[in-house]
Amino acid sequence: SATENVAWKVPIPGIGWSSPVVWGDHVFVTTVVNTAQQEPPKPGFYLGDWAAPTAPHRWMVYDIDFKTGKVRWEREVGSAPPAKAKHLKNTYASETAVTDGERVFFYFGNLGLFAFDLNGKPLWSKPIGPFKTRNNWGTGASPVLHRDRLYIVNDNDEQSFLAAYDTRTGNEVWKVTRAEGTNWATPFVWENSVRTEIVTSGSDAARSYDLSGKLLWELKGLSTISVPTPFASHGMLLLNSGYIGDPNRPAFATRPGASGDISLKGDETSNAHIAWALKTGAPYQPTPIVVGDTYYT
Repeated sequence: SATENVAWKVPIPGIGWSSPVVWGDHVFVTTVVNTAQQEPPKPGFYLGDWAAPTAPHRWMVYDIDFKTGKVRWEREVGSAPPAKAKHLKNTYASETAVTDGERVFFYFGNLGLFAFDLNGKPLWSKPIGPFKTRNNWGTGASPVLHRDRLYIVNDNDEQSFLAAYDTRTGNEVWKVTRAEGTNWATPFVWENSVRTEIVTSGSDAARSYDLSGKLLWELKGLSTISVPTPFASHGMLLLNSGYIGDPNRPAFATRPGASGDISLKGDETSNAHIAWALKTGAPYQPTPIVVGDTYYT
């Protein structure tokens, strides 16, 4: 219940769909506070196109003590009316933070990247956006950390891109444009038996890049909106794209070492690089999991 077996509880102002990140006794959380009264989400599935709010918002990051729930530090990284709109059910803090144990990186899709040390000292910041999103639904893809690079996919309706940033300085290492509209899928760094690659899900196609941003392979046939994060298990890559407005909601398991266009043809469910495919096997938003030899979706 709200009280039984609860070690501690701490109120966090504002709203944010980002997941908390735990490192040792640090719990990192993001939120955005609307300084005016906010319209609450209504139940059900619905479409719409919303205008950007005019009231100032406060973009906030928190470090909470894992053992006690005490707020160790909080920082405001932005304060202004949002430059772009969002879906009524989305938030302006939907991207999950990431840490390497020395620095913690917070990303807000239409604001930018912000790096702090674990004591709350600001290290660097990098403005990113704002960009118009599909139907003004807002952003959601989180940053991914691999060695000394942060990788960000920002798929929007102006100019989508995949970019790499130096974790120590925030400098842009490279950036490649993507022929994409808006999506919300977090990229995945796949360390497989052949190489390390950055896998991205998009509109109608998944693409993989090497660590310098060169395109390795492309898989067409996804739904028109991608949200689930690619992941790996049993030496294979699992891809899902299940927008509920599409009849085609496929799930794929692909083998490492692919190159070029590996799309299935006609009624195929496998080929040299795709181990299996399920035409309507993907969820719309959550990422499936594998436990043992069983794939749960």
